[in-house]
Amino acid sequence: MTNFLIRIFVRNYKDTTSPKVRKSYGTLASLFGIISNFFICMMKFFVGLLFNIISITADAVNNLADASSSLVSLIGIKLSNKPADSDHPFGHARIEYIAGFIVAIIVAALGIVLVFTSIQDIIQVATGEKVINKMTTVEFIITISILVISILLKVYQSLFNYTIGKRINSSVLKATAVDSRNDVIATSSVLIGTIVCQFVNLGRVSLDGILGVLVGVFIAISGYKLIIETADPLLGKSPDIEIVNEFTKKVTSYEGILGIHDLQMHSYGPSCIFATCHVEIDSKMDVLKSHDLIDNIERDCKDDLKIFTTLHMDPVVLNDPFQDELKKEVLDIIKEFKFPCSIHDFRIVKGETHTNLVFDLLVPMDEKLTDNQIKNLMVEKIKNINSTYFAYPTIDRDYTNRLKLDK
Repeated sequence: MTNFLIRIFVRNYKDTTSPKVRKSYGTLASLFGIISNFFICMMKFFVGLLFNIISITADAVNNLADASSSLVSLIGIKLSNKPADSDHPFGHARIEYIAGFIVAIIVAALGIVLVFTSIQDIIQVATGEKVINKMTTVEFIITISILVISILLKVYQSLFNYTIGKRINSSVLKATAVDSRNDVIATSSVLIGTIVCQFVNLGRVSLDGILGVLVGVFIAISGYKLIIETADPLLGKSPDIEIVNEFTKKVTSYEGILGIHDLQMHSYGPSCIFATCHVEIDSKMDVLKSHDLIDNIERDCKDDLKIFTTLHMDPVVLNDPFQDELKKEVLDIIKEFKFPCSIHDFRIVKGETHTNLVFDLLVPMDEKLTDNQIKNLMVEKIKNINSTYFAYPTIDRDYTNRLKLDK
């Protein structure tokens, strides 16, 4: 059913990196959410008001909020596809992250409201302020049917949003999918409570209230996790390791590229990524030839990976026995470190009384040792090799977790 709807409403649905296609996907998911949630809301309002069932009426309000969330998602996706302008030269794609953040806050808020509402219900029943009445057979059948239909629609909603969210890498739709899953749990608790209360006399114990507290806590925790997840891209989260791996393989696949380092990636939306890095080439390669090679790589990365790339050329001296031997000794030293690391831009400056070793040392972003501590450790260990060796390491932090790829 999902693939059928996609084929009908999304033109060129396979090109998920295209902003226009992503917009069509997002619009489809949001409109489906608005229509289906409003339909579920009206069914529950009808039953809740007609039979005076507060728990179902409250669940209807929850579905109305879901429809509002889908509307927020639709607005967010529409705005995120606005073209770049002078005030926002990198586009507006991050609005999608903001929309996902708003949805996450709504989820958390609904969980908290459900907890307090359920506690109030427990107190009212315990004090005798509220009496739990049995429904007639017709009322019971209608109520159960509406709840079952609602659960089935919510299950499909969750799968629908997750499928599309994963396909276009949308944090908004993934957050909405989790919200739909939470609604399945919430409505299932109402269903269980309705059945038990119909056939079991619990006296002054509100089973609906107890289940509501548990479900509310679960939804609030899920909302909190979603807030953290959707806030990460806004704060500058490290890029997905799969994207880093794909980019690395792409750049190093060209003949003449010996390696890359100093890679940084900045995301301005799921389909708007900027990357900068240094590429190593043989120092003997003709400069015009190497410049042409880099131009080709930058263009291909933009066309094939949709990554706007800027490359810096680093010439590397090859087949120098003395330098190669010193580099090997430095590599042996860093193998003893407790944290993963690598070196690049290695070069030597020979003198009559001493030799300078100049290189960059890449270390994990979360390594607790300071740059100066790591630098001093490196200098000391190289000094132990030969007292005439003077090390001048520059400490680089791993912004893209590339060290994980080297394990």
